[in-house]
Amino acid sequence: MTSDSRIGPPTLGSERETLRAFLDYHRATLAMKCEGLADEELRQQSMPPSTLSLLGLVRHMAEVERAWFRRVFEDNEVPLVWSDEIDFQAAYDASASTREEAFTAWEAEVANSRRIERETESLDQAGYQPRWGEEVSLRMVMVHVLLEYGRHNGHADFLREGVDGTVGA
Repeated sequence: MTSDSRIGPPTLGSERETLRAFLDYHRATLAMKCEGLADEELRQQSMPPSTLSLLGLVRHMAEVERAWFRRVFEDNEVPLVWSDEIDFQAAYDASASTREEAFTAWEAEVANSRRIERETESLDQAGYQPRWGEEVSLRMVMVHVLLEYGRHNGHADFLREGVDGTVGA
């Protein structure tokens, strides 16, 4: 990894500004964990039986962004990127994936999520979560996606260490 160029969340700010900044910080963390690696290194899997890889995490987070922002607030029927059956595990199989393919999809979903969040008037505004069959607030969606990034960035620490021996940030 090169230098850490992430922008930390503000120590003071509104709830929305804080959630937005923490999401962007964790998105930048995932990108940083993949920085400087070739496709083969990004596809390097964890120890068996796990098939988890950094590229698989990027693909998975594209699905998470789509499922929690686009499917909830725009189109409840939009398919996931790599699965028509709403199988989040399908994204983990990055064996034939490339950095360009995975990052293009992930960055597009992040851009959509940012747009949807900006256009949603209030953190209390609800959208419909089709997997749960109930409404959820933008606040809940942002917190849920933030927790997903936090969990998966922990995995990314170990995956990166397995590639080049760095210590997690």
